[in-house]
Amino acid sequence: MRHLLRLDDWTQTDLQDIFRLADAYGAGDGPQVVGCAALFFPPSSLRTRVSFERGAALMGLQPISFPPETLDKPEALEDVAGYLASWVDVLVVRHPDLEVLEGLAASNALPVVNAMTADNHPCEVLADLYAISRTRDPLQLRFLFVGADGNIARAWSEAARAFGLDLVQCCPESLATPGMLWTDDLDTAVASADVILTDAPGTHADQLAPFIVTASLLKRAAPGVQFAPYPPFQRGREVSSDAIASTAFVGYGFKAALQPVQQAVLARVLGKA
Repeated sequence: MRHLLRLDDWTQTDLQDIFRLADAYGAGDGPQVVGCAALFFPPSSLRTRVSFERGAALMGLQPISFPPETLDKPEALEDVAGYLASWVDVLVVRHPDLEVLEGLAASNALPVVNAMTADNHPCEVLADLYAISRTRDPLQLRFLFVGADGNIARAWSEAARAFGLDLVQCCPESLATPGMLWTDDLDTAVASADVILTDAPGTHADQLAPFIVTASLLKRAAPGVQFAPYPPFQRGREVSSDAIASTAFVGYGFKAALQPVQQAVLARVLGKA
């Protein structure tokens, strides 16, 4: 049974299949699936939840949503999955604990899709890579992640390992993600970047203050640089207002890719392509 728990488990072939399927869903020609998707999302989820619920419905899956706390009952996760398998075809789970998703997947009762954990966020990265692929080959680009270790940094690190991406993280050394190429020289790193990514600083705002991405910084980047801060971002925190107003900012357009990519992921784990 196929799951999407982390991008380390997928390959370049899987990535190309997701791109192909996303093209089809974007054109209204993706595989249709009659069934049901159980979605576990907190009330605060916005982009990922909307795109999964609407995407599932458009491809023929009835979405039924639950709060993630539903999975925190004193019941074995294999029993939860075993019972749901009577009525549900796939589980889409946003939960802080990746081990909860692993427990559901270990039952092999249903495919499990990771809609974000405290450890990673694979669908978000897949959507950005697909958005890039519409005009350029992601495997030929230089990616710069500006920010501390966290679920977005780790998801990009997974993608770099799985797909062979050229990725560098820029932040203070004490905040670097283990195993990721790292620098603290933001000016030099930006000058050679094709795609610049950011994440919220969390509890490290003071340490990351020198690493705010501004419009003047973006002007030093390679021609055609794409700037995709991870939402929810705040102007004046990890990015400046003028960076969001710059022509390099591609955030809204990139996130439009969430729906066809998540439909493609659902089709892939359900064995429809």
